[in-house]
Amino acid sequence: MSMEADKRFDIEEVDGVTAPPRGRVDDAVEETAGETLARKKDYLEGFLAQQPAAASPGEPGGAVYERVIDALREIYDPEIPVNIYDLGLIYGVDVSDDGDVVITMTLTTPHCPVAESMPGEVEMRACAVPGVRDAEVNLVWDPPWGPNLMSDEARLELGML
Repeated sequence: MSMEADKRFDIEEVDGVTAPPRGRVDDAVEETAGETLARKKDYLEGFLAQQPAAASPGEPGGAVYERVIDALREIYDPEIPVNIYDLGLIYGVDVSDDGDVVITMTLTTPHCPVAESMPGEVEMRACAVPGVRDAEVNLVWDPPWGPNLMSDEARLELGML
């Protein structure tokens, strides 16, 4: 019975409540209707006029990096009609300032028929890119490749989207 007593509400009736005071701004700028409706200076004007900083050749967006990616997109898996980059076999491309490229990649399975030749072809294509001094391919199995690594373009090509 004591629990019910704790849950009770006391109700008090009142005739009225005074309104809270309104906020006031003493130093507000007075504008005419024309000034208020006139187009204000576009705040994006300065932002849109800025040019992006040039990317280093080895960074994503840099010339050498993008040419290496384009070269990798020319290599196709012999069993799947999709290039190895969009297939998700390339995990990383690192380009040093000296033009040394390190590509980390995997294959669809360790028993892939091109397991011996694919890393060599990737290295050869990367070395052929202008601006690349040397290329190294690291073949890894962790994390394992899966269809979730494919780009949307690859999924569309294979009818999986």
